[in-house]
Amino acid sequence: MPPVNYIEILKLARQLSPEEQLQLANDLLSVARHRVMAKPTRNFMELEGLGKEVWNGIDAQEYVNNERDSWNG
Repeated sequence: MPPVNYIEILKLARQLSPEEQLQLANDLLSVARHRVMAKPTRNFMELEGLGKEVWNGIDAQEYVNNERDSWNG
């Protein structure tokens, strides 16, 4: 079967009844949802250490204290 493009599919879909168009839309959404859900999820721990160079030479407690002081105006 030769490859079809979006425009060809859209032209064919316009020939369907409104009920068939709604069913097609639901089926396409279902296919897309399954494809999105099948993507591997990322592990939060992959972010460990990301951007750590930004904090080089900064004392963590001093930073927190300065932030808390800024809350008081």
